[in-house]
Amino acid sequence: MSQQTSVLYDIPGPRQRRITLIGSLVAGLVLLVGVYFLVYRPLDEKGQLSMELWGPLIDPSNENFSLVWERIGLGFKNTLTAAAMAIVASLVVGTLLAVLRIQLKSLTRRKFTGLAAPLAYLLRGLSVLLSAVTRVCVEVFRGLPVVITIFFVARGFPEFGIAFDNLWYLVIGLTIYNSVVIGEILRSGMEGLPGGQAEAASAIGLSPAQTTRMILLPQAFRIMLPALISQLVVVLKDTSLGFIISYEETLNIGKQIIGALGNPIQVYVVIAVLFIVVNYSLSKLAQYVQRRLAQGRKTAGTPAQNPPPAALMSQAEGGAGAGF
Repeated sequence: MSQQTSVLYDIPGPRQRRITLIGSLVAGLVLLVGVYFLVYRPLDEKGQLSMELWGPLIDPSNENFSLVWERIGLGFKNTLTAAAMAIVASLVVGTLLAVLRIQLKSLTRRKFTGLAAPLAYLLRGLSVLLSAVTRVCVEVFRGLPVVITIFFVARGFPEFGIAFDNLWYLVIGLTIYNSVVIGEILRSGMEGLPGGQAEAASAIGLSPAQTTRMILLPQAFRIMLPALISQLVVVLKDTSLGFIISYEETLNIGKQIIGALGNPIQVYVVIAVLFIVVNYSLSKLAQYVQRRLAQGRKTAGTPAQNPPPAALMSQAEGGAGAGF
């Protein structure tokens, strides 16, 4: 172990390991006792663990089992469809918004030298105006609750003669909110990079748009990947707000099942498990992508290794034979 590691972290001795093990066992036992007395017994006393309530969800021989899971499958399919469409749209719109704000910010600092004074003032004023408009839009849509955005989309579009399925209203509402958040994540990632990178790009003749597209944006995606994945998980969970426009997503169908069977705890436990599995899979995917990107950077920065002596000898012998 290096000296730095030993200074920052002391390896626990046998006594400390025993204390840690005993503490973990005691904490686990206390947790199990708490679950038994605070969760299991109250539910059991109220009959919430009976097969009459759990049967439609876990017993294939139950007469309602196939119908219940058919409905849950439909709701989960609708949830994943809306989430996938909203995620793709939010990433695209959010990226364009981040690039637009970065470009407008650079234009507001530009002097437009070489142009006539009235035209230079006009372009600079237009840049300032567009920058202010985009900032106001970002603050407004980021400050609105998602459910209100979805409601106004579903009620506002038909007033202008634009009619869609409820799926599209939900996707548009989610995209409006999440694209703004993703745009701010990417913008802060690009602005947080060292200023010398943009200066170096300008020195070799790259335009501001090329600098953003080729240098700043790829790094921002890599650096802000954990925050982006967290926001994508939020998109998936926010599809449950589709109930306000009667979109048949998982929770809405869950409410229909509860109304027919009267087992809210059981249905919500199953739905919660489904969401946890999907969100956990997204988190693991993010970790995998981040690990691969880190390995790619290390591989790209590793200089080519010298060939081993045996390879050098074989090359020398091959060259000598070719000479003869």
